[in-house]
Amino acid sequence: MEITVVSEEENPMLHRTDVTFRVSHVEATPDRLAVRDSLAARLNKDADEVVIRKLDTKFGMRTTYGEAKVYESPVEAKEVEQAYMLERNKIAVGADGEAEVEDAEAEAPEADAEEPEAEAEEPEAAEEEPEAEEAEAEDAAEDEDDEE
Repeated sequence: MEITVVSEEENPMLHRTDVTFRVSHVEATPDRLAVRDSLAARLNKDADEVVIRKLDTKFGMRTTYGEAKVYESPVEAKEVEQAYMLERNKIAVGADGEAEVEDAEAEAPEADAEEPEAEAEEPEAAEEEPEAEEAEAEDAAEDEDDEE
């Protein structure tokens, strides 16, 4: 995979450089993260500072054109970019302001958080049972009145 920078445009208000590039590849279109890492290496930047916005490969071609935003720091990327774009590029900014790459370990605590919710639903179901018994008792009493 060979990356060629087509154009670079400074955007000082957002502390970034808008980059248009071309990727020549032999095999299938490379994935977003591979392109991001290669482009970051080409521009001497950290991978967390590069956000790939668009990749476009024409059918049957071995060339992909793309657009990227190269920020001065990962914190500025987090402030400007939309959450879904940061997620696509696997960039997350922690509480200390340093960039962290998302992984499977970050998802593990979420599974533990669901268990207390299931326990909270059980008492509600127990409360509904007496109401159902009362309704059945009332129906039985009405049936007895109807028989008389």
